[in-house]
Amino acid sequence: MFMVVVGLGVLLLHWYLWRRLVHDTTRTPRARRAGTVVLAVLAGLTVAGLVLPQVVGVEVGAWFAWPGYLWFAVFFYLLLILAVLELPRLALRRWMRKPAAAPEPALVPAAAPAPEPAPEPAPVDLGRRLFVARAAAVVAGAGASTIVGAGVVSALGPPEVKRLTVPITGLAEELRGFRIAVVSDIHLGPLLGRAHTERVVRMLNETAPDLVAMVGDLADGTVAELGHAAEPLRDLVSRHGTYFVTGNHEYYSGHQQWVTELERLGLHYLHNSNTPITQGDNGFTLAGVTDLNGRKYDDAPNMIRALSTRDTSKPTVLLAHQPVQVEDAAKHSVDLQLSGHTHGGQLWPFHYAVRLSQPAVSGLSKVDKTWLYVTNGVGSWGPPVRVGAAPDISVIELVPDA
Repeated sequence: MFMVVVGLGVLLLHWYLWRRLVHDTTRTPRARRAGTVVLAVLAGLTVAGLVLPQVVGVEVGAWFAWPGYLWFAVFFYLLLILAVLELPRLALRRWMRKPAAAPEPALVPAAAPAPEPAPEPAPVDLGRRLFVARAAAVVAGAGASTIVGAGVVSALGPPEVKRLTVPITGLAEELRGFRIAVVSDIHLGPLLGRAHTERVVRMLNETAPDLVAMVGDLADGTVAELGHAAEPLRDLVSRHGTYFVTGNHEYYSGHQQWVTELERLGLHYLHNSNTPITQGDNGFTLAGVTDLNGRKYDDAPNMIRALSTRDTSKPTVLLAHQPVQVEDAAKHSVDLQLSGHTHGGQLWPFHYAVRLSQPAVSGLSKVDKTWLYVTNGVGSWGPPVRVGAAPDISVIELVPDA
């Protein structure tokens, strides 16, 4: 049903594009038919890119996902730019109306003047109207293509390595400078494969972390389809190992199979559980909870269970895919929560919409006494495009709070 609603919405919005880019800019039936066919094919590719990878599998679906998702991004920014241009377009159309000709004086007796005829609306200068429509189409097309082109370079290029220091209350001096490399939203699938994982692993290892935290959304497909693409994760190197929790996309792809596969590769699963991270005589608790979508799969997050056996005299770092889970974490005196899920908004201005459902979109913030860090992630969902939200690997350096 969700895909049906999305498909109908896509078709309706393509009708608006047809009005502005085809109907308003063409004069001949032949040109209008050609534009209609092109737009219809692109609309079909968009729906195919959304649906077919789930039906025919990742490998075959990639042939539709690449053109479909790229057009989806161009389509979105065309809509955005054309919507912004609507007001100046209407103003220009009013300005371009020709003044109506004054009526000829009527020769009638002075005693019985004839009623004045109602003024006719001024005719539109069709040539100027066509010029304005074509100019708007050119501006929208050039703008959307430029934005999406830059966004593709950002999304498919190497992630940015962000480094930041977080002060933790009660952290022992011996743990000053402890480095946690945070990675999220790798999103292996029809667009991103093994080479993507290899680059992420290489860049993570180059940060020389003490611990690697993977906070969900590894893959958009099954282990049978994408297990080979995930294999380089076994090459991750850190002093205390790699720990992971589920994201919402794991549940769409067979979460238990992925958990088993990642454990086979040497990663450690925090399934509503915790483990002590020790360095010398000191340490902190590392905990993890499942994603909120696990509720639909009998695998709901359980903060109480995840934290029940921790040493409360030591700090707690929590892995939770969605930032909104910090509301529960703050009630349980978690010191730092590491999350992903938002992609930093991925396509500006979507970060405004994300902010309506999440307490933070990207970066470091605080909820009560709990620090929350949200990474932009290293992959993308849907279009391989990032605008205003570059992919990143984040290195969190823990220091004692003065």
